[in-house]
Amino acid sequence: MLQKLSLIVLAPLLIWQGRQVRKNTLRLPEAAGEREGARKSSICGKSNHIRLLILGDSAAAGVGCDTQDEAVCGQLVARAAQTYSVDWQLWAQSSLTCAGILQLAQQQPETEPFDLVLISAGVNDVTRRTSLTNWRHDLQALTQYLTEQRGAKRIIFTGLPPMHKFPALPQPLRWFVGQQARRLDDALRVHCQQSACEYLELDLPFAPEYMAKDGFHPSAKAAKLWADAIQEI
Repeated sequence: MLQKLSLIVLAPLLIWQGRQVRKNTLRLPEAAGEREGARKSSICGKSNHIRLLILGDSAAAGVGCDTQDEAVCGQLVARAAQTYSVDWQLWAQSSLTCAGILQLAQQQPETEPFDLVLISAGVNDVTRRTSLTNWRHDLQALTQYLTEQRGAKRIIFTGLPPMHKFPALPQPLRWFVGQQARRLDDALRVHCQQSACEYLELDLPFAPEYMAKDGFHPSAKAAKLWADAIQEI
């Protein structure tokens, strides 16, 4: 009850701060570079081949990094190539919600089944106030599509970042979006438990070198930690 009253009182300020953030935040481009490719491993054999898909929003697209090699896509491919020959694809675009990510995936040509799909979703659902009901529905729809239509054998959802720590957001807006991020993240955890997906919790440092210049996206150093957080490939 107290939280609802606080939101009513703070609503005009939150709306104003949100508009100011959208107006003043530095707009960074998606990382440059190829969005599909193959990398051979020194270990031969068909059993040592893997197909990777990196799917999602601006973080997956490498915003905050100069090149895809520095971004989570390149970092994950490089890590996997230590053991496997890797065929990989990147389907990602800035500003996409979970529903938008599903639409993006549906627009892609037919492919061989993916062995591993790494997903980055949720931040735009927070900023666009996606309801918990719609968020749960969108997660289920995306998971079902990847499993049934793309033959995904393993799906990893990256947990939502602690948005209450984002330096680009002023208070109390930072507190407000942080609360929303926690709610969506809790629902994501439950979804992963119920749908045999994996939940990847990221505990990234919020030191300046781990944040992009916009104070919103992960830097190349953070992207490496993100890829390294996947314990087994």
